[in-house]
Amino acid sequence: MLVNLVDVLKLAEERQCAVGAFNTPNLECIHAVLHAAEKLNVPVILSHAQLHEEVSPLGKIGPVMVLAAQRAKVPVCVHLDHCETLDYMREALDLGFTGVMYDGSLLPYAENLANTQKAVAMAKPYGAGVEAELGALASREGGASNASGPVYTDPDEAVVFCRETGIDAFAPSFGTAHGIYKAKPVLDLDRVKVIAEKTGLPLVMHGGSGVSPEDYRTGIRNGLRKINYYSYMSKAGTNAVRELLAREDVTFFHDLAYAAEQAMEADAEKAMRVFAGL
Repeated sequence: MLVNLVDVLKLAEERQCAVGAFNTPNLECIHAVLHAAEKLNVPVILSHAQLHEEVSPLGKIGPVMVLAAQRAKVPVCVHLDHCETLDYMREALDLGFTGVMYDGSLLPYAENLANTQKAVAMAKPYGAGVEAELGALASREGGASNASGPVYTDPDEAVVFCRETGIDAFAPSFGTAHGIYKAKPVLDLDRVKVIAEKTGLPLVMHGGSGVSPEDYRTGIRNGLRKINYYSYMSKAGTNAVRELLAREDVTFFHDLAYAAEQAMEADAEKAMRVFAGL
């Protein structure tokens, strides 16, 4: 069933767990994530990142995501991830997305604040929840390096930002990075707890792939209610295709796609079990 971002985060808060948010730039990803969520009977978030526009246009994949969510047996939010332009956000809202994340984290504070306020005002008539970010991760969405490194979110600044924007979920920077980790991340999970207590909002972990189960659990205890996860799930699909091609002379692409889907489902299920405390 299709639900909005606020509702799915309320479920996570009630259960003292986190909901997984998985980028789904193709049908195999959508099937993998929803099959895993339905198997475990947990809520989930299907996400579309603006950086995937070239390979998976919002106008094509968005309606598929919304329809799949409507038909799902568990609560599903369809969410726009790392949106950097308000026009693109409007397109997603018009398609029926029930959550949006405006990412002005690389902008000066005042500009990020002003644009996030506009995003909240835009989403309100649609009944969609809004997430925003303050600070910057060690790498950008898609794994591109951020030369300046991580910029940790100041808790007091976060309080002002959340209050003045009226957002529904907040993504602080506390040491995670997008993409594949080359070394074990060092996370400031105490910062997460302080920000959660000061803002009173559900917090979001970006760059969730590759974090240890122990750090996930600590982060959830400290206030994380949404964990973004994609890179390692996608990598599992790629590895499955490589292994199949090494074993067999595969003729049909659909056999490769199915192998990838099965592997991604298994990886997503593993992550969901940790997020949900199962």
